[in-house]
Amino acid sequence: MATYLTANAVGEREDLSDVITRIDPAETPIFSNGKKITTSGVFHEWQVQELTAAADDNYQSEGADYSYVNPTATTRLGNYHQISTQAASVSGTLDVVDKAGRDKETAYVKILKGLEQRRDIEKALCKNEARVASPEPRKAGKISSYITNVSLVSPSTTPTGDGTDVSDKAGTDAALTLAKIDTAMKAAYEDGGQPNILVVSPANKVAFSDLSGGGVATQQLQYTAPKEVAIVGSVSLYLTDFGELSVTIDRQMLDDTIFLLDSNHYSIGSLPNRLFSVSDVAPTGDATKFAIVSEWTYVPTAPKAHGMVTDLNT
Repeated sequence: MATYLTANAVGEREDLSDVITRIDPAETPIFSNGKKITTSGVFHEWQVQELTAAADDNYQSEGADYSYVNPTATTRLGNYHQISTQAASVSGTLDVVDKAGRDKETAYVKILKGLEQRRDIEKALCKNEARVASPEPRKAGKISSYITNVSLVSPSTTPTGDGTDVSDKAGTDAALTLAKIDTAMKAAYEDGGQPNILVVSPANKVAFSDLSGGGVATQQLQYTAPKEVAIVGSVSLYLTDFGELSVTIDRQMLDDTIFLLDSNHYSIGSLPNRLFSVSDVAPTGDATKFAIVSEWTYVPTAPKAHGMVTDLNT
């Protein structure tokens, strides 16, 4: 007798999980670590003050008149806002039919588009791009256009540091070394900075973990119960002569560049109510239309606090 199988039956209900798994990564360490500030103009400006160089001969005769020296003038820096958008249109029918994993499709799509935009901003921040006012569209100067403490390969140029240009990366790319990171870290420290985040691409994280030197610390694992032996092949903290760097993987980071960022000295600025704001669009049919809009800029409040390693062949 033939067995009556489910393949022969009619009326079996679908078994569709109410959990939606999102595989596309949305981590944005540079954007997330930056302070969020509200700006008021398309071109946002700020001032940087530097102290007079320290002197080792500051001793005066008793009763002598003072020597009057004015402080150095502030440096005025600025950056343009750029507009990032993600738009979508959801049919009226899709919004009301019964769906697995979400109730209202419009609300769900808005969340997805917001995540996509945050990831776009992160990728843009990693780009080797100077600020652009015209022709439209405006472009914000990215991180690399404000860094002068750079470890590079000659004849690559060093950016001016005011957002107007970037390194031409004309040098022959070479392998990552600890010495290159130390060079950028030392330069940033001497300029008054204290980088605490080493931002690397996945490929450079592997390259960094493979580096070895006299400063490699013993890694310890503590277990409360017996476990199988673990092989430790990852380095997540680099102790330099000038401070600790937390090694942070960024999926949007370029493979030929590494950033050394001082999280206390950069911000993400946006015009009022223009960071992940929802702009409803008038319907032209039986659909809900909207856009997620951000008008944002990168604000390195102390550009010399940061460092960069570039011209890598990772």
